[in-house]
Parts: sequence; structure tokens; C-alpha cells
Amino acid sequence: MTGVPDRRIDLQFDDNRLLALLYGEHDSHLARIETQLGVSLISRGNRLTIAGPPESAESARSAIEALWERLKQNMTVGPGEVDAALRMATTPVGVGDRDTVMAAITRPDFNVKTRRRSISPRSATQATYLKALQDSELVFGLGPAGTGKTYLAVAQAVSMLTSGQVDRIILSRPAVEAGERLGFLPGDLREKVDPYLRPLYDALYDMMPAEQVAKRLASGEIEVAPLAFMRGRTLANAYVILDEAQNTTPMQMKMFLTRLGENGRMAITGDITQIDLPSGTRSGLKEAMGILQGVEGVSFVQFTEADVVRHPLVGRIVRAYDEHDRKAGG
Repeated sequence: MTGVPDRRIDLQFDDNRLLALLYGEHDSHLARIETQLGVSLISRGNRLTIAGPPESAESARSAIEALWERLKQNMTVGPGEVDAALRMATTPVGVGDRDTVMAAITRPDFNVKTRRRSISPRSATQATYLKALQDSELVFGLGPAGTGKTYLAVAQAVSMLTSGQVDRIILSRPAVEAGERLGFLPGDLREKVDPYLRPLYDALYDMMPAEQVAKRLASGEIEVAPLAFMRGRTLANAYVILDEAQNTTPMQMKMFLTRLGENGRMAITGDITQIDLPSGTRSGLKEAMGILQGVEGVSFVQFTEADVVRHPLVGRIVRAYDEHDRKAGG
């Protein structure tokens, strides 16, 4: 028989208390790694043996060592963190970049701290995105649903608000396609717009106690601002998030971008493959991507289906649809 022989890697750990957290309840974390990478993990005391195809075994080693380092720094490890470590360990990057990619799991400076949780990147692209959100005044997060681009933007906004780096958060999103036709809906302005901003609210409630969200909404520290009502404002000391930006027109996008005020930050998220504008109408997001490339202070981060971090089935669904579209296009 021919083929590459399995590789065997032996690891040894020096803290049995942390070892239980690394392995998970009933060794559930080890089982997760075995299933996703096709390797065998055998534990004996404080030793762990990895056996499997060389590339898979090396990925398992990288993931396990990153999770161990995370535990040593008093950071949590659960199924989500295990999946994140596996995703990063199998990300195609240059050999010299592997340690940098894995460090995103273990380095506290990559974390975003909010009242309810500490949020870590769960893919290599998320690590790049978080760094951009921390360093740049204007960040475009581009890519399919489920990649965390909106969630992480809200996390960064909440972190900066609670630490006093900004005075308020402003959430905006095109409503009713891109036409902002809100008049026919019942209720006041908030009630008209809320259904379209639900994903942003969901992220807020995931990061702050409900009473804090309600209090800050009432005080204006967190504001819902439909895109059509942003005209004429200067947004100083604010973190502004524009979601579903692919459904803005070029005029709306320019208007929004020029609202940025002193000590302000903006995060713009969208997916240019999901444009709902009327036929023949250009997307403001797509145009901005061409105009603003290379402008100082502006960062673009592109997510792909490999960065989908919702339930693992979501990633498989996205890939199945993409494959179907490729075949239909062919």
C-alpha cells in the first residue's frame, strides 16, 4: 500500500485542573476535535497523543496548544472556542503566519470586553476585522451572513461606550429595501424602524443587561437613526454602525460617510451579493469600495464562507447554495 503514514504527536500538560477544562465534560472537546479533523486523541494522565494524517495532526496540535494557552490566561474554553481554534488552525495561510493567526485566540488584546462577556475572534478574518475596528476610524466589513461582521462591530461599539471612549452609539440600516418608505407603517418612528434593526438589537442584548440597554436607549446614549433621517447631522464622539449597506444608493452612502464628526468611529457592514435595490440602481456600498480603497484611516475587511461562525450547519448550507449557484451559472 502507498500513501503518507499517520503522524504521532505527544503533548504533556502541567496543570490537571486546567486539563479537565481543556478536554471538556466527558472529553467532549476532544471528541469535537477528532470528528472535525479525522484524528485520534488518546489521553493518559497528563499526556495526550495525537495520531492521524500529518496535516490534520499538526492542525490538532496547533488548536490544542492555543486552547491550553487560553486557559492559562484565565480565558474560557467552550465548544465555540474549540470550533474557533480548529477553524484558525485549518485556515490556509503562509507558514510564517500560522503563529500569528493562532495567537488571536490567546491574546487578550484581541478580545472585546463588554458588560456581559468577553468576545474573541473565531476566525482569522475576524481577528483582522477586530484589529481594524480597534485601529481605524472607518471600517467596512464585507461578506456573507453568519460571519460576525455586524456582531463584532456592535461589540466594539459597546466596549468603547462603556469605557468612555465615545459618548453614544448610533445604529442605522436601510429600511424597506433601500427606499426608506416608513410612513405607511403603524406607530412612532422607533416602532416603524425597529423590525429592520432587530439584528442590531439582538447583538446589544447579548452584550449588555436588558435594563442597561433600555436605560441607554431612553437617555439617547444608544440611538436608532434611520438612514433617511441622518441628513444634516454631524456625529461627534459617536460610534455609528450602518448595517445592510449594500442597499444604500451612492447618494445615501456619501451622505452617511460625511456625517463622521470629531472623535467619531464608523463601521459599515454589508454583502454585495445580496443587493435588493431596484434593477438599474447602483449600490452605494459597491461604489464606495472602489472610491475609498487606499484612503488613509479607512479599512476594508472581506469575509468569505469559510468565516461563517454560526452553527456549523450554516456553513454547510452556505457552501451548498454557492455550489448550486456555480452549477446554475455554468
